Amino acid sequence: MLTLERISAAYGESQVLTGIDMTVGPAEAVTLLGRNGVGKTTLLRTIIGLQRTNHGRMLLGDDDVTDLRAHRRARLGIGYVPQGRGIFPHLTVEENLAMGSTALAGRSERSNGVLDRVLALFPTLGRLRARKGGVLSGGEQQQLAIGRALMGEPRLLLLDEPTEGIQPSIVQEIEAALSAIRRDFGVALLLVEQHLAFAWSIAERYYVMQRGAIVRTGRTRTEQPDDVAPLLSV
Repeated sequence: MLTLERISAAYGESQVLTGIDMTVGPAEAVTLLGRNGVGKTTLLRTIIGLQRTNHGRMLLGDDDVTDLRAHRRARLGIGYVPQGRGIFPHLTVEENLAMGSTALAGRSERSNGVLDRVLALFPTLGRLRARKGGVLSGGEQQQLAIGRALMGEPRLLLLDEPTEGIQPSIVQEIEAALSAIRRDFGVALLLVEQHLAFAWSIAERYYVMQRGAIVRTGRTRTEQPDDVAPLLSV
């Protein structure tokens, strides 16, 4: 599905990512861990094409996407839920979701079917479809951001801090939704997450970043959060 080979990226003279090797398999869930400022968001932005690489190669399946712009990566099947949700506050829920279907590029006849599946996954959005995005609660906005990304029918969904600022009851709903996205939509997940218990409930494998590099990887089923927690303060 996704293969990163020695990926590096910089902001001007400041090197942020150094030699990242990573894989995410079809319908697999992987979590990316690390303290704030180590390059996790930059890595997601590099994968979706919002940040250019200065070294390395990136494959999505058999397609080399290293030099493709973000809209072309989206059409090949990469979805992105940014930190802070990034919804359109002055558009309705339904209009926000419709914006996500632009990645379908000529497949608009399928968008209604995708919308039905998204609203079945997030029934709250169906009840609020005429409401402006900006008046939704944080948890409702997060569901909207995930639903909008799903409207593009991604094969791989990138999520940056999906539980940030979300009340516990909604976190449980998001956990259930992400499990259903893998099972029912067949979508692979790569999530940046600070809450280890949530990450362990979703992901099969983890990577730990420090100072723009991967320093450890392993499987959540054979290791405990306490095994990696000390690495997140470095």
